[in-house]
Amino acid sequence: MLKVSGVSKSYGAVAVLRGIELALGLGEYIAIMGESGSGKSTLLNLIAGLDTPDAGTIRFDNFDINELSEIGRTRLRRKCMGFVFQSFHLLPHLTVAQNVGLPLALNGTPREQARQRIRAMLEAVKLDGLSERYPRELSGGEMQRVAIARALAHKPKLVLADEPTGNLDAASAAQALGLFRERVSAGGAAAILVTHSRIAAASADRVYLLEASGLNPLPELK
Repeated sequence: MLKVSGVSKSYGAVAVLRGIELALGLGEYIAIMGESGSGKSTLLNLIAGLDTPDAGTIRFDNFDINELSEIGRTRLRRKCMGFVFQSFHLLPHLTVAQNVGLPLALNGTPREQARQRIRAMLEAVKLDGLSERYPRELSGGEMQRVAIARALAHKPKLVLADEPTGNLDAASAAQALGLFRERVSAGGAAAILVTHSRIAAASADRVYLLEASGLNPLPELK
């Protein structure tokens, strides 16, 4: 479903990624670890088509992302990808239900179908009683659960999570990670988790370390 082949990326004279190889099938959940500045977020941006590699190819769902136009990449992200971030990125002027329904609205989902899907996702993340609240009225753990529901509302094939527990306490982080894995599995999506946390990484099926030599397996975490 996703194949990264020989991908390299530099910014000026600084080589961030060198010859990255990665294959991911539908239903697989992997974690990528690495030091700050190792290129983890850059790799996610390349996979999402938000940036372009200097060399190599990224194929997603039979599309070469680099060969798509900017509009084509936007459409691919909107339809087939979901995103979870460390800072949640909820829209403050929208309610919980409206935030979760945002990808459905962007994809033109019929109103009643969208309403049912929003209700189902909020029930799945145990926030159905908070649908009319605004992000400022939620705890960090609740905001992350909204972000997870939003990322999965449109049933994406690939979910990209960039340090999703970085702003949470240990208990909230454990709850969010359990929910993330459960909902990804339930939706049949593949997922890539980028994290500094060995505890968070251990929740994945496979763990990799991103370093100068490339993307290397970390079997001791499994």
